[in-house]
Amino acid sequence: MTVPTTTGSAAPDGSPVASGMPETATLRTAASTPPERKTFWTQLVQAFAMFRNPKSIAGLIILGAFVLVAILAPWLSPYAPTQKDRSALRQPPSFEHWLGTTHMGEDVLSQLIYGTQGVIVVGFLSALIATVIAITVGVISGYVRGWKSESLSALTNVFLVIPGIPLIIIVASQFENPPLIVIAAVLGLTGWAWGARVLRAQTMSLRNRDFIQAARANGEPLRRIITVEMLPNLMALIASSFVGTVTAAVLGLTTLAFIGVIPVSNLNWGTILFWAQQNGAFPRLWWWYVPAGLCIAIIGVALSLINFGIDEYVNPRLRSAGERARAMKKKGLNVNDAVTAVRTVPLPSTSVPPKSDPPMHTQTTHASPTQNAE
Repeated sequence: MTVPTTTGSAAPDGSPVASGMPETATLRTAASTPPERKTFWTQLVQAFAMFRNPKSIAGLIILGAFVLVAILAPWLSPYAPTQKDRSALRQPPSFEHWLGTTHMGEDVLSQLIYGTQGVIVVGFLSALIATVIAITVGVISGYVRGWKSESLSALTNVFLVIPGIPLIIIVASQFENPPLIVIAAVLGLTGWAWGARVLRAQTMSLRNRDFIQAARANGEPLRRIITVEMLPNLMALIASSFVGTVTAAVLGLTTLAFIGVIPVSNLNWGTILFWAQQNGAFPRLWWWYVPAGLCIAIIGVALSLINFGIDEYVNPRLRSAGERARAMKKKGLNVNDAVTAVRTVPLPSTSVPPKSDPPMHTQTTHASPTQNAE
């Protein structure tokens, strides 16, 4: 007679104690337990894991510093941006004016600090507008089928070829003093098409996945499928599109201010460069234009670092290469070496004598009588 095997805890003397449940029943119970379903907030936290990359962290720190400068501008600025010091015209950096003065005695550092507000407001506001439109058009056109998808795709293609700078020039010419909100709105309306194109392609790939098909079979509404099932999986692309739009908006704003399209009353880094160019500051008065150019370059580097970190998180090859490089650095190995160093581990000493080399077998050839005669 066969007795079923039982499992249980061991007794103090080491003998097993039966728990009264066969082992097969225990395995069947564990296998039938359904896996825990991830909540929306868990998926959202995992989606923002892209910002744990060292590149993204460095970019966020730099960008956060500019945001703090823009918020605390009235307290950080030593002077008002238009306050004039007639006794210090075109003065180089000194203890009174850390970044020198302009041709009218205005403090360059104060103008730089107050100009950060316009750059941050226009950059983030235009990126927010463009990202919302890109998500709406891109995700819906990628999920639905038929003429609706084709119509939204055609609309995206139209906005892809619309030139943004000439349109902004036309809109700005209609206002005597266009506010920053209008400029940000125009930049956002002309900068959403590329992000929508990328989101549409990724959504078309996601709509055939098993979890989307299961949600559709369960009768989930379209609103919940997009917001709960799809958006967390698209968060990396959305963040990358947002960062790219901020970069384009900052460059667009400074370019429009430098060429004189935006009125000089809207103070930003491009306005500083405009006045420096108009008053012959190049190249002698370096303190007038170099700080503004460096700020544009630094914020561009910060946004690029964030974008590189997101790209490394999205791309599996880049992510594995980055993890391998960081692991090699922790072990003290040089990542750029063509040949990986191999650590030798000494073998433990044993009392067994080493084996002697096997005897070499020599092959003897015997010459024939004819060969000996020769």
